[in-house]
Amino acid sequence: MLTFIKNYWRLFTTTHPLLRGSITYAVLWPTGSLIQQSLEGKNFKNYDYVRMLKYSLFGSLYVAPSLYGWVKISTAMWPQMTLRIGLTKALIEQISYGPFSCVSFFVGMSLLEGKTVQDAIEEAKHKFWPTYRVGMCIWPILQTVNFSMVPEKNRIVFVSICSLLWTTFLAFMKRAEIQNSVIDYQSNRVQTKPLPQHVEFRE
Repeated sequence: MLTFIKNYWRLFTTTHPLLRGSITYAVLWPTGSLIQQSLEGKNFKNYDYVRMLKYSLFGSLYVAPSLYGWVKISTAMWPQMTLRIGLTKALIEQISYGPFSCVSFFVGMSLLEGKTVQDAIEEAKHKFWPTYRVGMCIWPILQTVNFSMVPEKNRIVFVSICSLLWTTFLAFMKRAEIQNSVIDYQSNRVQTKPLPQHVEFRE
């Protein structure tokens, strides 16, 4: 029985890679939110399950299809699986799909939270560069491995596993209060400092 289920699942996921990716992201994205909330000190009694549901919806219905489309396009343009091609695709992804996915995350999740379009855009403006700079240090390496060594049918799953920690970081950035931070774009550093609540004058 277990062998039958395993073979059926393997056949199903092989013939429906997009659906497999959607199912994977429907689980991994709320898991990232769960990890981030745990780091905040929350537990099963006070987890924000509605927030986790929003992450599941965004991951399965938006991230997985858009990533699947990018993988199909990039594979059609560069079908070879070599280190040079993998590096090329990874770098192109960082200047095309990378910024697109980063902005769409902040805008999309903000809209799911009930914020206005203008508020969603403003949040994306403030949080894009600090998030994107971190991604530039991680994803080119992972995607070079993905594009040069992993078969196409398994690439979404590979990326989804790698993105669990990334999703946790995104969840952290989504909750971060950037207005209470000093963002130094010149030195490429983000320094978090609480804004003064009051100013006391002395003679």
